[in-house]
Parts: sequence; structure tokens; C-alpha cells
Amino acid sequence: MPDTIPEFSVKIAETEEELRAAQALRYEVFVRELGGQGPLVDHSAGLEQDRFDPFFDHMLVTDEAKGIVVGVYRLLRDDQAARAGQFYSEDEYDLSRLKASGRRLLELGRSCLHRDYRGGMAMFHLWSGLADYVDQHRIEILFGVASFHGTDPRALANSLSMLHHNHLAPPELRVRSKLFQSMNLMQEVDLNRKQAMVETPALIKAYLRLGGFVGEGAFIDQMFNTTDVCLILDTARMNDRQRRIYTGGNSRR
Repeated sequence: MPDTIPEFSVKIAETEEELRAAQALRYEVFVRELGGQGPLVDHSAGLEQDRFDPFFDHMLVTDEAKGIVVGVYRLLRDDQAARAGQFYSEDEYDLSRLKASGRRLLELGRSCLHRDYRGGMAMFHLWSGLADYVDQHRIEILFGVASFHGTDPRALANSLSMLHHNHLAPPELRVRSKLFQSMNLMQEVDLNRKQAMVETPALIKAYLRLGGFVGEGAFIDQMFNTTDVCLILDTARMNDRQRRIYTGGNSRR
């Protein structure tokens, strides 16, 4: 943990310098730690970037005591996606059901925390900032891909099958993987639920606690060395307890 008491601030990046700080943290996590790649990754400058960055809003959590960005979230509203020509995750998932819903959509991606700030208050500030953003833009459905490390679905059979059997999105929100990898790899009766939850990344578990769902099928991302699932959160379906968690106890709706 940090050797000084963090003083967190949350904002949307406004300058090229702030965007580069987000891309530098993404490089540390997605490239150095997880072995990801990409056609626009700049190894010499230590930046993880892609062609979608100019269209997204980039939320930054900064430890003001140290002057460093320690958390980032990439946010794409449906109006921004129209300018980009697509949502980022449309390369992996058929989003036609979400796009046909007529509801305000927000795609989330590239969420990460500096290794020294995981398990602490930085994630709380990231989620609180996201809740403010959702309220400001009147977002109704949040979605985006989240990743398991590795590309062998058999090694993830417990977790993927648990998601399939217990957290599959309702039909009207059920997006489907384009390069379909079934998540129904084990019968429900054979699941080791404790192991499944232990092996499920914290971000995915956070969405599940808020009442989130997953789309149908996983996507194997060889470039990023991950197995991706599509998470969907319908704010209208959240109960009071979930809403309090999501808003940090501040009722916004």
C-alpha cells in the first residue's frame, strides 16, 4: 500500500497529458503485467492506446498526495459511439439487442488500478465517479467486456459455467459473442462455487453484486491474452441495496 495517506480526486481527462497518464497506467497493467499487445501500443513511450481513445471519455483517479494517476476507466456513450462508427466491444459481441432497446447506453472499458492501490479506496472513488457520470448523462444501461487472464477456457470452466448458469442476461439484453466460445462447460450440479468465485476477477464480481448479467458466450482475445465476457448492468433493475452500493450510499434516482 502507499507509504503516505492518499488524497483522491476524480475527473475526466481534459488534456493530452492527462490522456497519456491514463495510457501509461494501462500499459503497466495490460501490457507489462498481463502481456497484452495491440497495433498502436507504444513500447518506447510505455503507452497502451488504440484508435478508439479519441472518442472515449477517460476517467482518472489521482492520488493528489503523490501526484500520480492510480485508476482509470474508459467511457463511451451511445452518441460518442455514433461518431466513432461503433462501440469498441462490437468487434467481439453482437450488440444489436442493446442498440435496439432505445435506452441510453454507456460502454465501459480499460478499467484498471495501479498495483499498489488495489483492494483499497481507489476503486471506491472510481465507482463513485462512474455513478456521478451515469447520473449526469442519464445513462440507463452500462455494458462492456471484462477479462479473465489467459486464453484456455478449460482452465476457467468453473467460473465461466457459474456465470452461464447463474448470471445470464435476460433475452432482451442478451448480447452474443461473435467468435462464440460456450461458457456452458460444466453442469451446474458439478460446479465448485467457492472456487469459481475465488477465480473470478474482482471487477466481474463487483458487477454481479450490483445485479449485473453476462452475455451469451465468451470471446477469446489472443492479442490481449484474455478470455472476455460481456457484462451488462441495467440500472432500472437494481434493488435498493444494490443502488446504495453503486452510489456509495448517495441516492441519485
